[in-house]
Amino acid sequence: MREYLPLLLVGAVIGAFAIVFLLAGAALRKTRETLDTERKMSDAEIVRRLLGYARPYRKSFVLVFFIMLASIVYDLVSPLIIGQIQGLIRQEFLLSRLYAMVGGYAAILLVSMVCTYLQAMILQKTGQKILSRIRLDVFTHIETLSHAQLNEIPVGKLVTRVSNDPNAISFLFTNILVTLAKNAMVVVGVLGAMLMLNYALALMVLCFVPFVVLFTVVFRKFSRRAHRMVNDATTEINTYLSENLSGMKLTQIFNREEQKYSDFLARSQALQKARMNRIFVFGVFQPMVYLLYISSNLCLFYLGAKGYIQDLHYLGQVIDSSVLVAFYMYISRFFGPIQTLAEQFDMLQRSFAAAEKIFTVLDMTPELADAPDAVELPVLRGEIEFRDVWFCYEPGEWVLKGVSFHVSPRQTVAFVGSTGSGKTTILSLICRNYDIQKGQILIDGIDIRKIKIASLRRHFGQMLQDVFLFSGSVRSNILLRKEGVSDEAVWEACRYVNAEPFLRRLENGLDEVVRERGNNFSAGQRQLLSFARTVIHRPSVMILDEATANIDTETELLIQDSLEKMKNIGTMLIVAHRLSTVQRADNIILLSHGRIVEQGSHQQLLHQRGRYYQLYTLQYHQQQLQNG
Repeated sequence: MREYLPLLLVGAVIGAFAIVFLLAGAALRKTRETLDTERKMSDAEIVRRLLGYARPYRKSFVLVFFIMLASIVYDLVSPLIIGQIQGLIRQEFLLSRLYAMVGGYAAILLVSMVCTYLQAMILQKTGQKILSRIRLDVFTHIETLSHAQLNEIPVGKLVTRVSNDPNAISFLFTNILVTLAKNAMVVVGVLGAMLMLNYALALMVLCFVPFVVLFTVVFRKFSRRAHRMVNDATTEINTYLSENLSGMKLTQIFNREEQKYSDFLARSQALQKARMNRIFVFGVFQPMVYLLYISSNLCLFYLGAKGYIQDLHYLGQVIDSSVLVAFYMYISRFFGPIQTLAEQFDMLQRSFAAAEKIFTVLDMTPELADAPDAVELPVLRGEIEFRDVWFCYEPGEWVLKGVSFHVSPRQTVAFVGSTGSGKTTILSLICRNYDIQKGQILIDGIDIRKIKIASLRRHFGQMLQDVFLFSGSVRSNILLRKEGVSDEAVWEACRYVNAEPFLRRLENGLDEVVRERGNNFSAGQRQLLSFARTVIHRPSVMILDEATANIDTETELLIQDSLEKMKNIGTMLIVAHRLSTVQRADNIILLSHGRIVEQGSHQQLLHQRGRYYQLYTLQYHQQQLQNG
């Protein structure tokens, strides 16, 4: 019975620690997670989908596997060699054999170092390729989402999914999976070696395995929850930063710095708390495993000490010095991977939590998709027809109510009316940014739902009130990656829309640097650049949505002159509050509360003396008052 006393004492200590660990986990369980609406995935599903990304590089992983086997040999053989060396040290007449064994040990160590280097290099290169593929897939999928879906998802959340989360997954392919596989094989190999060397001591070590399994299962559960909380808090703070850094000027204008500071502090503290929870879980697990390691060594030293004091036959087997040395190293090899498992398992759960977020985005089904029988539209004449179109963003709140009109090819049609009457919605529906609930929209006599979305939008050019310019140069913003266009063609487009004069005054001309969102250009200059961008792509249908709303009178005259020239390109659809912009349109459609109330040319509508006449008269008087 005295032989089992060390194991009983260690078991009691481990049991006490296990109770503490379970109580700590229960406290963590009470912490509520954010974004509970997102689907939780099983580990098996996550692994299956991640391995799909690794499949094209399976040859690299097979090569790493064989390299890893060579390095495992060192972990298994070195304790036996060192144990034999220790036994030969006192035998001077066997020095030649001692030197041979030391040389063999050094050779095995050198091979192991080379294998470790090759393994790391192959995994890093392969991991970066997989990481790039995941990022590309996420970004490409986001591009397929509809405007409605993109409006519901904060930009900061999407940025996190494309940038931060794939970084966490990269550890899975470059380190975690291979290390876990290697450690598993090392543990199995070490157990086998210990059983062959001295099964009695091996059974003593195996007594600690159930506790390792228990702690690992409990740690896995709470570690995943902790990592989800960290990911959610990181997404929240990135979303807040993305929005508020873009609106920092407005914050300063309204002197709201203190309020924004308080809001950011709350989110920062939430992230800090989530990370502290994760550290707490990790901080409990690792000491527990270390306790098992120390306890097993204490048992070994206890039995070893008794062996030197008296001729010990533990469970029928003799324990000598070489066995003790070998077992001491084997125990280190056995618990070393398990201790490393704490850190690896923490990183594994971090990768799984990040993958879960990424796959949640990838699983979002685009609301707009090509029909199975959708056709390409190589040429577009520009004929547009609405037939009793009904549309709403929210169920029951109709924005358009039975709208019907016809636009002939190369005709200029303007939509006017009060805010919220449905003007911009009509333009969005024509480009199929949204799908209608009732009615039909025809392009060249074809229902737009039977035309491939990419093919349809290729024929449209949009000039919006808020012109978006990308960081880069003037040339890159006009071309938008269009290949094979000469500088002369670009200058011709700029000349056509009256943008050439101000571009010629720039120091670098077309190579002038465009800062973020084009904030080093005025609103009028950005608008003229958007016109040049449209002209260079020669669209069949041009859409202008309040393109003259935020510009001065002088620039407006330039734009109106440009519009007259651009009428020769194709069909033009205009939304404007300034009636001076639409007076020359072939047809003017007046909307009110989602219905068409009047339509006709400028002169025809004035002659009717209806709502258009009242709107024109009001604007005319306001302009007269402004002019003095």
